[in-house]
Amino acid sequence: MEQLNAKEDHGHIGGDCSELKGVEMKVRTVPDTSLASSRSGDTIYTPPVGEALLRDKLANWERFVNENQELDPLVRMAVMHYQLQAIHPFTDGNGRTGRILNTLYLTQQDLLTLPILYLSRYIIAHKDQYYAGPLVVTREAAWEQWLLYMLRAVQTTAQWTMNKVHTIRDLSEHTADYVKRALPKIYSRGLIDVIFQQPYCRIGNLVDADVAKRQTASEYLKKLALADVLIEQKSGRDLVFVHTGCCRYCGKRAIGLCPTRKVMLLRLMTWRKRLGAAV
Repeated sequence: MEQLNAKEDHGHIGGDCSELKGVEMKVRTVPDTSLASSRSGDTIYTPPVGEALLRDKLANWERFVNENQELDPLVRMAVMHYQLQAIHPFTDGNGRTGRILNTLYLTQQDLLTLPILYLSRYIIAHKDQYYAGPLVVTREAAWEQWLLYMLRAVQTTAQWTMNKVHTIRDLSEHTADYVKRALPKIYSRGLIDVIFQQPYCRIGNLVDADVAKRQTASEYLKKLALADVLIEQKSGRDLVFVHTGCCRYCGKRAIGLCPTRKVMLLRLMTWRKRLGAAV
């Protein structure tokens, strides 16, 4: 895998930030940039100023990330995140860019097989510590508080993610078992995989996955809706078949629909009764 690179033009980092913001983001050239407390409005940190200085610091950041192999990757991730926030190379989007780079870096280091560690969830829930830790590093060169915070973020998020993965996998197996028994003529593992990969499923998704031709794919989705596996909704001119159970566990919100826990439990009970009747 290629190294994280901050050199070319405004680098891969700038590209990530541009992708997040939807506009081209270049290395900051605005003078007199300062970060203020959201509570008091007082300036709490003044990042370095000047494009040449920022590029020099980004080059130093790049060398640290790619050359300090003796440090544990989790420690390196925490340090590189602090460094990028301290450099503050863009006018906006620095935090989000840094958090995405955390996950990409752990993937690069083979600690993740896929970039699915959503550290922002922990950071948002512990925002005060997220902002306080780097200030202590900057003012006192005291790293322990910040490093422990980031390690807790990884540990807590990893446990939360594994629980979510197991829950979705169990739901997938339960759904497959139910469809196999209740709708044996349309059942295929490929069909189940598609409605989990695409919780907002369209007819075209089944066609693209070679599960069925268009007319047959439409019939499959309508039968799944009649069996309460999916919910059929109108989205513009298109029909969308929403897998509300998968949306719930993936943290996605169905279009105009957010089922309550009671609704989900009732649906699960219905499935179980039908499974029992089909045995």
